[in-house]
Amino acid sequence: MLVYAEAFAEPPYLKTSADVAANARRFRSQCRKATFRAALAITGDGAPVGIAYGYPLSASTGWWDRLTTPVSDGVRRENGGRTFGLIELAVRAPWRRRGIARRLHDTVLNGASEQRVLLNARPDVPAAQAAYRSWGYRKVGEAHPWDGAALHDVMLLDRGDENGVG
Repeated sequence: MLVYAEAFAEPPYLKTSADVAANARRFRSQCRKATFRAALAITGDGAPVGIAYGYPLSASTGWWDRLTTPVSDGVRRENGGRTFGLIELAVRAPWRRRGIARRLHDTVLNGASEQRVLLNARPDVPAAQAAYRSWGYRKVGEAHPWDGAALHDVMLLDRGDENGVG
């Protein structure tokens, strides 16, 4: 949880120790999913540098229900294998702007069969927004992903033929 704690303690996130503990509880539940995938970047001496993790969205996912403006049924349709939900992607500050986030992103998706990747991103974090857009993500809506959450951009990456699907 060191990566999460450090990366999200800074503005605009300002996560507290209680937030980090809540994330650790969610992580323990999420990583029990059979379809959970994760990537960890470490230094040569084993210190954690970055994380990426998520899982395919189930047919009953509530992700799309949190949008402030609904999207079409064709966009929101899930079947358990259509869309990978990228739950977290974070790199500790001293290692940013070295391509680590992109490598983590690509590693967690390596060999995945999902046609799309979905993530929530704060619009007030321009570096993350720029990275996601340069990787091919497009904004499909806005959401408050959980009660009390700041407004996030909901971003979708269409993988199409890149992974032999589509």
